[in-house]
Amino acid sequence: MKKIEAIVRPEKLDDVCQALQDAGCPGIMITEIEGHGLQKGIKQKWRGEEFTVDYLPKIKIETIVDDGELDGICDTITNAAFTGEVGDGKIFIYDVQGAIRIRTKQSGMAAIS
Repeated sequence: MKKIEAIVRPEKLDDVCQALQDAGCPGIMITEIEGHGLQKGIKQKWRGEEFTVDYLPKIKIETIVDDGELDGICDTITNAAFTGEVGDGKIFIYDVQGAIRIRTKQSGMAAIS
């Protein structure tokens, strides 16, 4: 099993969620976060004053998938979140040792889907 953690633009959340649902993704977790990448924030002007916004709003989407579904789900997220601009986000992939559904005590992928 693999955990996919995708950091995407807030305005792409609906597109990514719909694409994951269409791809048969078993479930997702969503967290609103703030951060910056290589661009170190953005400069903006307000009432003639320039200021730097160091941390930009982002959305973290997490899901657990079977090893065989990894490439397809990553492609789905990449295609749905793509704008071609700086700040489109990143995808991180982690190994998952196991999972247990508390209610039924099922383990492994049976606990996920």
